[in-house]
Amino acid sequence: MSMKRRTFLKGTVAAVGVAAAAGLLSPRAVLADWPKAAFDAKSMDDATAAAGLSGFEHSDDIEIKAPDIAENGAVVPISVTSGMKAESISILASANGTPMAATFELGAKAQSFVSVRIKMGKTSDVFAIVKSGGKAYANKKQVKVTIGGCGG
Repeated sequence: MSMKRRTFLKGTVAAVGVAAAAGLLSPRAVLADWPKAAFDAKSMDDATAAAGLSGFEHSDDIEIKAPDIAENGAVVPISVTSGMKAESISILASANGTPMAATFELGAKAQSFVSVRIKMGKTSDVFAIVKSGGKAYANKKQVKVTIGGCGG
């Protein structure tokens, strides 16, 4: 039985390789448009404006899980959960040189949850902005950084 499975897997891998080489498979989702201006912005206001998240309202329905003190700012784990049906979730560190750390466009059936590791140059408020029903909602949590991850 295991030999049949190996033969099948070898054949499948070979077929996918040939299809990719022939251009029949292309990473369309990877090549999708992204908010370059939001990630290049030097301030919170510019980043949120470029991402279409200006004028966000505070919401306690957004939960941010992050360490109170990050021992190394190069790798700060952040998780965001919301009870709202999220269209997108963005994470920003207000004191970073470029505050936009991550943004996720969620599908219609996706749960309102993301988890990522971000870089933080120094102690900062971490904002989670959830777009739901065409409006932007946010919550924040302060994270103290003891060793800078962005050259600090």
